[in-house]
Amino acid sequence: METVAAKITNWISADLNLDIAGVANTAQMLGSGDTVPFISRYRKERTGSLNEVNIRDIADKLQYYIELEERKLTVLKSIEEQNKLTPELKKLIEDTREKQKLEDLYLPFKPKRQTKATIAKEKGLEPFALEILNQNLPIGGDKQAIGNKYINKEKSVETYEDALNGAIDIIAEYLSDNALIRGLVRVFISANGNITGKVTKAFENQKSKFEMYYDYSESLKAIPPHRLLALRRGSKEQVITWKIVVEDEEALNLIASKVVKAKQSLFYDELMLAIKTAWQRHLYPSLQVEIFVAKMAEADLDAIKVFAQNAKNLLLAPPAGHKVIIGIDPGFRTGCKAVVIDKNGKFKEFHTIFPHEPQNRVLEAEETIVDLVKEYEPELIAIGNGTASKETNMFVGAVIKKNNLKVKVVIVSEAGASVYSASPLATAEFPDLDVSVRGAVSIARRLQDPLAELVKIDPKSIGVGQYQHDVNQINLKKSLDATVESSVNFVGVNLNSASSELLSYVSGIGRVAAKNIIMLRDKNGSYKSKSELLKVPGLGAKTFEQCAGFLRVADGDNPLDNSGIHPERYALVEQMAQDLSASVSGLVGNDALIKKIELNKYVSDTVGLPTLTDITAELKKPGVDPRQNFETAKFSDDINDIADLKESMVLNGTVTNVTNFGAFVDIGVHQDGLVHISKLSDKFVRDPHEVVSVGESVKVRVLKVEPELKRISLEKL
Repeated sequence: METVAAKITNWISADLNLDIAGVANTAQMLGSGDTVPFISRYRKERTGSLNEVNIRDIADKLQYYIELEERKLTVLKSIEEQNKLTPELKKLIEDTREKQKLEDLYLPFKPKRQTKATIAKEKGLEPFALEILNQNLPIGGDKQAIGNKYINKEKSVETYEDALNGAIDIIAEYLSDNALIRGLVRVFISANGNITGKVTKAFENQKSKFEMYYDYSESLKAIPPHRLLALRRGSKEQVITWKIVVEDEEALNLIASKVVKAKQSLFYDELMLAIKTAWQRHLYPSLQVEIFVAKMAEADLDAIKVFAQNAKNLLLAPPAGHKVIIGIDPGFRTGCKAVVIDKNGKFKEFHTIFPHEPQNRVLEAEETIVDLVKEYEPELIAIGNGTASKETNMFVGAVIKKNNLKVKVVIVSEAGASVYSASPLATAEFPDLDVSVRGAVSIARRLQDPLAELVKIDPKSIGVGQYQHDVNQINLKKSLDATVESSVNFVGVNLNSASSELLSYVSGIGRVAAKNIIMLRDKNGSYKSKSELLKVPGLGAKTFEQCAGFLRVADGDNPLDNSGIHPERYALVEQMAQDLSASVSGLVGNDALIKKIELNKYVSDTVGLPTLTDITAELKKPGVDPRQNFETAKFSDDINDIADLKESMVLNGTVTNVTNFGAFVDIGVHQDGLVHISKLSDKFVRDPHEVVSVGESVKVRVLKVEPELKRISLEKL
């Protein structure tokens, strides 16, 4: 007999169209505590070279089916305790692969609160309902005489009408609980329904961002996720109401086709009334909400996917690298906080300058900037893109030009900087600094290394989401945590300079082990080799196996420790070097020698060509950052406010967010403009991510400006 594990493996393989052996091995490794990055990177032979997306899909499916099997046990036990579990029903339940179908099968047996149908059953009217439903009574019979048999004044069934109404209530609930009918109607509504939006009375004569949904209708199966999310947001804010509309007559005919045996039955009209009652009272109200919730769950997943893609692009944004940087958190009334960090990100000093109204201490501010540049010789000045950003950028640019300073200005997204600066982490690191000063440090550091700084912030707060506060927060957190984990392990982490937060995302490490790694580093000084990690309290062989390949030790005892080659393969590399009559250090980075390696010679039961190819790639470029070189956009000095915009203007901008319907672009006017998906290219665009990504510099044309709604429409050139 097929085991549950084998059954689940077969289902996942079929669902994802993946080789069954790779799925089985991946599921086994996940079950033994191996992480997705580790499996993807270092177990290619066992998975058949599945990528991270494949492995995470397997993990999600595995969790779904395990939960489904656990729920089946509960359902089977409940039905069995009611002495209603037939062999046919048991097989149906055991074979189902959908949670919703399982709940449909369980619905007739699910303990209910008191309903009209349960009350009617207590009055002894179920046999009457079955007589009507079975349709065996020929035309010409006496309806009233049949119904009168069920009159029972002691149970408040005083008339034929009382008996008939109770029977209809029982039939209606039976039909609405029937798994086949419920499934058919669900498919019918999903395929044929239109979702509508109507403005509420409170907003009838008001403009709002939900104006397009004031009198709105669109096919449920065709509506894109972002419009569903907008409908939900508008409903939540009580600006609009939503409803799913279908043709009642078509729905009734569909149900009747599965219920009515012949129109010649005695109680045909009453049966049709029961069908109508089932539709109006039970099926339509409950399925309308259920389908909307299911569609919203799909929209949530889509929005989360978009958020994760944007977050990944931001996390993997090109780093400026080890450079001295001045970070400025701009402001008007409270001034601009200017800080200096050294090439390793350490805070040096800060000043508050007031180059803008109302204080307007321009000369003093200029003198401070000039002094800082001359003393520390920074290569870059990072200015946050919040309030007073454009004005501060213009001021600093003028100071640089006037004083012939050799430094470049970069506008940096400060989304989440305020969250970090008020966090316990920032407070512990800079207990004597003001919140806004900590924010300036974060702005400078995220230019130096976006990944290392952004991991300190809740991913939800980095400003690249689509309705992120409305979507399922558990799924959002899971996806964003996976995105951060993936990004960190893709880049690799310097064991001797990484923060505890960065280390905690390394495969297998977690927060506790990360803190212990830092404690040992603070106590004993820099790690000389990865193997020293085994001295870290609580970090055993399994954790070492999971994390070692993603850590880097520069200038350590072993040159391979500064590569992505896993320590379990060091002996293999040493053998390669020996076969070439070279040392390991002589092999690393030596293209000529590496090309001489005959990979097939080193294939074994546990090491195949995929791993060997990865090893040679790492030998060629050990310790090289895989992220791209960074570039920035320069805003127009003449355009500072939305009021300065005119149609047809061509401007430089930076993509701040990408959604399913287009991309938002910062053009330096304190309000991002939208490039609709139809304006991203002169060719058809299915997914905006194929054309643009967060952080990318673009050139755009202004199409339309609506200052009262703070809405800017752009076209990408």
